Amino acid sequence: MKLLRFLLFPFAVLYNVVTTVRNWFFNIGVFKSRSFDIPVIAVGNLSVGGTGKSPQIEYLIRLLKDNYKIAVLSRGYKRKTEGFQLVNDTHSAEDVGDEPLQFYKKFKKDVMVAVDADRTNGIQQLLQRDNSPEVVLLDDAYQHRKVTASSYILLTKYNDLYVDDFVLPTGNLRESRRGAKRASVIVVTKCPEGLSKTEQEKIVRKINPKSYQKVFFTTIVYDENLKGTEELAISDLKDKEVLLVTGIANPKPLLNFLKEKEIGFKHLNFPDHHNFTQQDISNIKKAFKELSSQQKIILTTEKDYMRLEGKVDHLSYISIKSDFLNEEQVFNSLVLEEIRRVKKTK
Repeated sequence: MKLLRFLLFPFAVLYNVVTTVRNWFFNIGVFKSRSFDIPVIAVGNLSVGGTGKSPQIEYLIRLLKDNYKIAVLSRGYKRKTEGFQLVNDTHSAEDVGDEPLQFYKKFKKDVMVAVDADRTNGIQQLLQRDNSPEVVLLDDAYQHRKVTASSYILLTKYNDLYVDDFVLPTGNLRESRRGAKRASVIVVTKCPEGLSKTEQEKIVRKINPKSYQKVFFTTIVYDENLKGTEELAISDLKDKEVLLVTGIANPKPLLNFLKEKEIGFKHLNFPDHHNFTQQDISNIKKAFKELSSQQKIILTTEKDYMRLEGKVDHLSYISIKSDFLNEEQVFNSLVLEEIRRVKKTK
């Protein structure tokens, strides 16, 4: 694979030229970008693959929901519908995508959740509603230049920093590392819980943020209680046979977490955002049936649960959240101050 990526280097150079010119055209106004009269916070990354966007969006929802009317707008990756959709109780993951459905089910009393590949149209549709939002969170929209967000939060994984990467197809970057300058906040995600201040400072020096940028560090925390068909504690899994089913970009942290908890499991791994076919469901049921114990369970992630719910029995999920290693209140203040600034100037 490394050799193939090296051989594709000329295509990476061409891709870099195309994306750089595109961004330059947006910067100088050749390509039009729309701004709005309310705070619009874009959360995204430069690289493909999971950087923890969903936990970061959920963190922002919890931070803002008690003081503002919030809407989350996503494109609804791999959904089978088109155009603008306001997520409601009748929708499935096939209709709106797994992550938007997850946001809706978890926070439907507090936020509106919508999907639209055209983010400009999506925001306009939300603002035309009677109960229009005061703040819009754009999920995975860092490269969506047709909307000019009021602030950008750039995520990069601890063990896969964008400064160490190169553009597709040689590397994993969707655009040049220069795109990081659009962000006012850079969050290094999925850090070890015990990451020292010295190591954090080394990473900050490597990222070399602009004077207007602030770098933060977060880690993923797994919920100690499962939800779904069976609601039980993680520790209860030691007494059960576990079939783990995942369709996420990088299941390794979850595998390590379960091993640290001394939980044995058989793992069925699918691609990220995988739409489970009838054959897949049959294979999962067969694998579950083949487990020898009478005390057995199917365990999955919260995102995968959105696509598996109602299709298999004995299904529970483990949820995650993003925790700041330090300076959480500084991050909160930056977000809230930016919202107040935008609302004051509009």
